[in-house]
Amino acid sequence: MGDLKQYGLVRAQERLRDQVGHALRAALIAGELRPGQVYSAPGLAGDLGVSATPVREAMLDLAREGLVEPVRNKGFRITEVSERDLDQYTELRTLIEVPTIGRVTRRATREQLEELRPVAEEIVSRAREHDLIGYLEADRRFHLALLALSGNERLVETVGDLRKRSRLYGLTGLDEAGKLVSSAEEHLELLDLMIAGDAPGAEDCARRHLGHVRSLWADPDAGDEPDDGDGPA
Repeated sequence: MGDLKQYGLVRAQERLRDQVGHALRAALIAGELRPGQVYSAPGLAGDLGVSATPVREAMLDLAREGLVEPVRNKGFRITEVSERDLDQYTELRTLIEVPTIGRVTRRATREQLEELRPVAEEIVSRAREHDLIGYLEADRRFHLALLALSGNERLVETVGDLRKRSRLYGLTGLDEAGKLVSSAEEHLELLDLMIAGDAPGAEDCARRHLGHVRSLWADPDAGDEPDDGDGPA
């Protein structure tokens, strides 16, 4: 009985850790946790109404994702990402993802691609519901599942890491300006082009999408300007 009780406590602790991580990610996206600032686990625990242990565990998860960094005897500092960093991350993603999208378009079956339609539709619905955490999660699943059709696991891991490090800066501003839905709908456009077998069109859409997102990171008002589709701003 002792072992079973202990197992139950561990499972409950894991769920609390996940819930705290979810709340911290939401605070990061909303800008409530500021880049460069150091936050203590007890202080955050007080704000969240939980003990410090699941907060420390959740922050260590975020540290592995490159979102925060431990500061000895103080807590965790929110990682600062410069415009140069964002440019470089986007350039790397473009170099990797665009040609991979072309290859997947030529090789994947219609059935494999259609299986991703519910996720693409979820991205749009999450954007319309102003559910930013749900949007990010659906967006991550869509892009990584699409790339997984290439059969290159290391490629998927690399892009996943780049996504974690860049995050979607300005997401709250885009949502408030009503521009997140149009960005979300680009996923359906990309999927339709791939299902139609239009590899050049799919590559162009992927390149345009990445460049569009990067330009909006830099300046939410950039969405009002025509997009030339030439890649990262």
